[in-house]
Amino acid sequence: MNPKPITAVLFDFHATLADGGDAQASLDAAWARAGRLGSAERTLGTGRYRRLAQDVHHLWDHVHDVDPEGRRDLSPERHRAAYDALMGRLPRPVDPDLAQAFYEVMPDQWRPYADTLPTLTELKRRGIALALVSNTDIDLRPILARWQMLELFDAVILSMEERVAKPDARLFQRALDALGVTAGQALMVGDSPFDDPGAAAIGIRTLLLPRTEGRNHGLGLVLRIVPG
Repeated sequence: MNPKPITAVLFDFHATLADGGDAQASLDAAWARAGRLGSAERTLGTGRYRRLAQDVHHLWDHVHDVDPEGRRDLSPERHRAAYDALMGRLPRPVDPDLAQAFYEVMPDQWRPYADTLPTLTELKRRGIALALVSNTDIDLRPILARWQMLELFDAVILSMEERVAKPDARLFQRALDALGVTAGQALMVGDSPFDDPGAAAIGIRTLLLPRTEGRNHGLGLVLRIVPG
């Protein structure tokens, strides 16, 4: 039996539609937020400055070591606890004030990939229903609105609001219900081999895009999969 045509696409947010921003720019922003005088690079020295920027930039790569059950995005408190645990594992300690500043500036550093808006816009032009399905401890709607993307989504499903997180199939099912489609009519697009295959467990075709460092993320592949 042939699969049903795809009429809806569910998107993850982090490392799917947006990246974490520039590592050194994030350190500079945190340095300023912490009220540190002078340049972070001049104060720390170039070598230490670059190492610290990269350490924090890749901090969340190891989150499943401290949160194997993926419960960090059920509440801001759990998320902060996971962050503190990760900061404590860095090879070079970060003082509490700077760690706090890093946490505060983190959402401001996120940037959409260059192919995010064109891909979403084209899917809407094709009449495809769109949902954001994200494990997050903050409301992503203001960020999407700032990027002129919020109106493109028919549903925004966030773990902190639903009190359930990926890979739990219930989060994906709530997105399907919000869009009024079945699992066989949907495509899930994400990056995490831990979280996003939960969609496949209930019959949603699932595309995992590996994390990239460039401005384009390969989202054009979605347009090749979804009928025009």
